[in-house]
Amino acid sequence: MALIHLCVALALLLSADAVAAADLPRREIRFAVAAQFPPFQSRNPQGQLVGLHIELGNALCQQLNVRCTWVDQVLVENFPALEAWQFDAIMGMAPTSERRRRVNFTDHLYPFTTRLVARRSSGLMPIMGSLKGKRVGVLLGSNREAFARSMWAPKGVIIKSFWLNDELVRSLVAGDIDATLQGTLEIRRALLDTEHGQDFDFLGPAVSAELLGDGTAIALRKSDTALRKDLNRALEELMQNGEYQRILAPYHLDTP
Repeated sequence: MALIHLCVALALLLSADAVAAADLPRREIRFAVAAQFPPFQSRNPQGQLVGLHIELGNALCQQLNVRCTWVDQVLVENFPALEAWQFDAIMGMAPTSERRRRVNFTDHLYPFTTRLVARRSSGLMPIMGSLKGKRVGVLLGSNREAFARSMWAPKGVIIKSFWLNDELVRSLVAGDIDATLQGTLEIRRALLDTEHGQDFDFLGPAVSAELLGDGTAIALRKSDTALRKDLNRALEELMQNGEYQRILAPYHLDTP
């Protein structure tokens, strides 16, 4: 009987500690990023994290008066680590219905557009009659890969996945793939605005589908409703005070 009373007392104590911890003001937000995708997140020659998502995350933390801690990940969509509390949020991800089954998302940080890129002389278009039998490169683990493998591959399009954009671009320039499906900002920086991109361009209209999404947000555990509310409030405040516009301006984002 004494042992039972001791166990009950210990359980009540732990429960009280958990409630007290939940009531404490937030001091830190641990953002996960895969720092291999400029201009969103990468490391500069000094080893520092830089890019649009880093700037936005730091601004959100400053608005909330909390410390920003960045956790560099190999995989972007590392939901098991998020659920294991290795970090609090994943910065920069398209909120598709498939992903919403696993996590919650903040409001959109910004919109994005998905386009097909190939040599101008190829005449390719983002339709099956044009792409059947062609090799289309996508980034491994991206929403564009999920879309292409679900919608295009069954209809005869050959999908090639690449770990890094640099590898993909080299294959495209060398002719090892015929086209790539990407967001406009990253492929501009990686290819179109470089000397190697003079013969390449966006071909056809923007590609739109639920699997692709149309914006980027922050992924959170489903239980973290308070953090979601705080981040959405901070984002709204950044838009109102002009800091949001200042951060996004140099990146020249497209609106779908």
